[in-house]
Amino acid sequence: MSQTETLTPDDAGIARAAALLRAGKLVSFPTETVYGLGADATNASAVARIFKAKGRPRFNPLIVHLPNLAAVHAVAVLAGEALRLAQAFWPGPLTLVLPRDARTIPDIVAAGLPTVAIRVPDHPIALTLIQRCGVPIAAPSANRFGGVSPTTAEHVRESLGDAVDMILDGGSCRRGVESTIILLAGQTPTLLRPGALPLEEIEAVIGRVERIGAGTESNHPPPGPGMLARHYATRTPILFVDADLGVMDISRCGRLSFTTPAGGEGFAAVETLSARGDLREAAANLFAAMRRLDALALDAIIADRFPSRGLGLAINDRLTRASAR
Repeated sequence: MSQTETLTPDDAGIARAAALLRAGKLVSFPTETVYGLGADATNASAVARIFKAKGRPRFNPLIVHLPNLAAVHAVAVLAGEALRLAQAFWPGPLTLVLPRDARTIPDIVAAGLPTVAIRVPDHPIALTLIQRCGVPIAAPSANRFGGVSPTTAEHVRESLGDAVDMILDGGSCRRGVESTIILLAGQTPTLLRPGALPLEEIEAVIGRVERIGAGTESNHPPPGPGMLARHYATRTPILFVDADLGVMDISRCGRLSFTTPAGGEGFAAVETLSARGDLREAAANLFAAMRRLDALALDAIIADRFPSRGLGLAINDRLTRASAR
């Protein structure tokens, strides 16, 4: 029998979660993007439990979650373009990588870098929990490292089992893909990971943002979280629909489609992310659909490429890294 508590996020449940976090335990909680695996960001021993539970390499920094913009000044330097973005999009699915205050945030959170990744989540349960806890919460996605991110409490249980002390069950996450990450510790704002906040909206506030994207597989810290070339991986190989599929038997394949696919009848299963072609709806459904197809033990998942605009950029990023072998 599982030893992990699963509680509703009422006043008693949130109070229990906050007490566990203050005691150095791990708590999974919902955000607008995905479920996070939280620990007291000021407690290096507690943060070390995150890396162990996930099987996450210590060179990969974590995101610190705060209750409001004012709280950022105790852990990082927030000024200039970073402040403009924070004022425009927090609370929300935007992570800013900023110069950190090492007196507050220990090296383990930042993988020894002089920066720290910060965000203020746009979810009432997450915000209430952080406020009640009274400390910053370090929280990557609540799944085994490299796997598909969780958008329900059940996904967390499937991924982590008893490695997490408590899960606050807040239902499905409405955004469904992780936050957009922008590096603002140098002269030029740089996109480290496309996510639930479209890049076009960011550039409307601060102008052109450089792109470096995923791809690091070294043992040196990437400049921010979410940058490894292989991630979000299913057990079932993912192939794009425009790849050379050769003589593959599609009756042993699943289809992951943006809208209702033409000629989808021959597949073992079809997951349509948005019948009306809405990228926001598709993003919200992506990870759950990937998990359902993966559970069928098929030969492959054949995925659409999405429009390279808006949230399509984030969806393509997740599928590209999930397909890396």
